[in-house]
Amino acid sequence: MHSNLLLRSRPSCFTRQNLYRSFISRPRYYSSDNQVKPVDLEFLEQIPENGNRTEGALVILHGLFGSKRNWSSLSKAFSRDLDIPVYALDLRNHGTSPHALPMTYSAMAADVLHFIQQRNLSKISLLGHSMGGKVVMALALNPSLPHSVLHNLIVADIAPIRASLSGEFLSYIEAMKRVESMKLRTRKEALEVLAEYEKDPNVVLFLLTNIITPHTSDPEHDYIRFRIPLETMSDAIQEIGSFPYAPGETRWDGRTLFVKGEKSKFINHHYIQTMKDFFPNMKLDTLDAGHWVHGERPNEFKKLVEAFIATEP
Repeated sequence: MHSNLLLRSRPSCFTRQNLYRSFISRPRYYSSDNQVKPVDLEFLEQIPENGNRTEGALVILHGLFGSKRNWSSLSKAFSRDLDIPVYALDLRNHGTSPHALPMTYSAMAADVLHFIQQRNLSKISLLGHSMGGKVVMALALNPSLPHSVLHNLIVADIAPIRASLSGEFLSYIEAMKRVESMKLRTRKEALEVLAEYEKDPNVVLFLLTNIITPHTSDPEHDYIRFRIPLETMSDAIQEIGSFPYAPGETRWDGRTLFVKGEKSKFINHHYIQTMKDFFPNMKLDTLDAGHWVHGERPNEFKKLVEAFIATEP
């Protein structure tokens, strides 16, 4: 595996220990969004040489402020080495997928299930990082999920807990709102504004992956905008820290792999029992990395995922 698997943006903000503040002692309960209409998600696909588009597919979900493009190199590698179809999705309100309310895990999981059903995918593996990890767990735990659909669940550095996101995330949204309000025209100008809010250049570059540069042929959009709906994301920050199920409400007995970044606190020993309550057939592997495990250790991460999928009984 070549070094080009390293993500161009590895925001250290996601490795900081204060990103989540547990509030398990005072949980909030959220609606299941059973009546929410799913949206059609945009995606990148990697189809193996045998033309298989459905059986044994791997479906990958990015984290907050990310997109399907974060997984393009690993998607190609997974498809090539495992000889399976791989789909990297843009979750609602991210990338080029539709903007829609509500921005909840139940709604995002419904979107993913809709994608799976539209394409008749079977015996799939679900892989999600951070926010995307909570989406795949929410889908696996949904009692309405057909038993034959999901075979493997892979969660990258997140636990199924209810927690409060750091205020840093709101500050990033405010920075992006300021960029839009200033009606800037160049990437360099936007970078300078974002750098006033965040000194780590990797974080700034990561946020800039969401910009849309001006179109000279479209006078209504002649300044920099962001792909993500900023007001929606601002309103959803608390929800994104949550989780739709409490321990004991439901569980998924299938094969589950958690991959933890050793330097990250998104999974710690306090959460292990909760993880086991939800996913009794789980295993936990650790990599020498922060929260961005697949970006910091792409080769090792790839080996763990491929070995887990390939050794399915």
